[in-house]
Amino acid sequence: MDRLWLNHYPAGVPHEVKPEIYASVVDMLEDSLSKYADQPFTVCMDVWMKYRDLDKLSLQLAAWLQSLNLAPDARVAIMLPNIPQFAVSMAAVLRAGYTCVNVNPLYTARELEHQLKDSGATAIIILENFAHTLSDVITHTPIKHVCMASMGDLLGFAYGRWITFAVRHLAKMVPAYELPLDGRTVTTFNKALSTGAGKTLRKPQVNHDSIAFLQYTGGTTGLSKGAVLTHRNIIAATLQAEAWFAPAYAGTTDLRKLHSIAALPLYHIFALTLLLLSLRQGSSMSLIPNPRDIPKFVEVLRKRPFHTLPAVNTLFNALLQNEKFRTIDFSELAVSQAGGMAASEGTARQWQKVTGKVMIEGWGMSETCAIGTNNPVNATSFSGNIGLPLPGIDIAIKDDEGNTVPQGENGEICIKGPNVMRGYYNQPEETAQAFTADGFMRTGDIGLMDERGFIKIIDRKKDMILVSGFNVFPNELENVISLCPGVVECAAIGVPDEHAGEAIKVFVVKNDPTLTEERLLRYCHDNLTGYKRPKYIEFREELPKTNVGKILRRELRSPSASDKAPAAH
Repeated sequence: MDRLWLNHYPAGVPHEVKPEIYASVVDMLEDSLSKYADQPFTVCMDVWMKYRDLDKLSLQLAAWLQSLNLAPDARVAIMLPNIPQFAVSMAAVLRAGYTCVNVNPLYTARELEHQLKDSGATAIIILENFAHTLSDVITHTPIKHVCMASMGDLLGFAYGRWITFAVRHLAKMVPAYELPLDGRTVTTFNKALSTGAGKTLRKPQVNHDSIAFLQYTGGTTGLSKGAVLTHRNIIAATLQAEAWFAPAYAGTTDLRKLHSIAALPLYHIFALTLLLLSLRQGSSMSLIPNPRDIPKFVEVLRKRPFHTLPAVNTLFNALLQNEKFRTIDFSELAVSQAGGMAASEGTARQWQKVTGKVMIEGWGMSETCAIGTNNPVNATSFSGNIGLPLPGIDIAIKDDEGNTVPQGENGEICIKGPNVMRGYYNQPEETAQAFTADGFMRTGDIGLMDERGFIKIIDRKKDMILVSGFNVFPNELENVISLCPGVVECAAIGVPDEHAGEAIKVFVVKNDPTLTEERLLRYCHDNLTGYKRPKYIEFREELPKTNVGKILRRELRSPSASDKAPAAH
């Protein structure tokens, strides 16, 4: 196919990457742990961890995992927030030769039970704060071994014990739980480390085709599915990210001095890929356990220069609403990376005004290791599109029959590349439906490609609203309405309408108390054609979101969200 986008790559960005430079993700990890041993790796609550610490602790935990006599292809669940134990656990599972199953710590019992059963995980590393959820379902899952972490485990003896005490007894953030044993084992994180210190790790038999991660899809449209990500997929995605971001750091003589902000949850593919990129570069990260506490988050940002800040649109928005955020020194910030959901022009404009930096939007999925397309990191303005395919990736815009549509026409964005999953775990039918006959993965996103190879997302197939036979894409409406003065964020859905089939309802969060339905409708009248204008408007204090910050349109479609009287026209 004609890769017309290659002509618009920034200087120095390669057209392909070479995953074969590493035999496995383990090989890639151990190379970095050896090369960067004396470098700082993460800082959490002002406590630093070096690469040599990650090496030593993950080796101990890996040896302990192997001592459990798990099956050679065992799946180990990791249910941790952004604390030092996450990277140690991830590296340990991989170094032991097993598969990581990342779990959202805020899952309900039903969601947790589904993921543990579906993945077949037989061991789990979990923060005690969430053990009550596990205790509700563990007897219905294959879990045989529990490694129980506490918040302060890796924060030093005295300070760590104080943090754990405060979390348990002052903040009361550890609900009561009781784990039935019945042949299961429960071991504290620190006990697992000390036990593993006396054991020898056997070199795992893994290669490019071995499964490194079962990365579960968000499940916002139903039961989540496990994307099978191989060692080759993970290596490729890490190298693709490295190649694409390189121009942003061209003036940096030592990549080890780069510092990133890990506010997005590390169990999510977006943040996970950036964690792997930091490991590859030998750079450091600030771990933010609770980014929803914006004042504390801002205080962390004020403590030291940072070069990379990845976030979803809602998090960028929340930071912009904080007065102290505006006083931060942004001179070192090289990449403001938006992803995970559509970035709005209103937020991007405000971000550039406050920070002096361009918000760079990209696109990817759990199924593609978060890598797909990205805007050039040397862009001088927000583009409103999702950029160009990254090195080694082919993108085709196809119709429902799998045929490539003419350039500039809407169709489903389909992707092929070394970072694209093998399929869905134990779901051959879902896997077959996910790929076209010529090997492209269907993404469910509707978009178009221009003559330069830049891609614009129109919307999700399943979110499209049909008004009197016209297709209306919520992303377009939300982008336009976000530019109305006084609007912080918004979400558009379709609701049943006896005349038009569906009518548009918009939920709006505002920061201007004088913004009324009438004024917003007038704005929509001036900026949207008739069938795209909302019939219903509802102001809310906040919108329902996933833990990553993606707005849940599904929850807004519930019957209670559809009983609002029509807005005046």
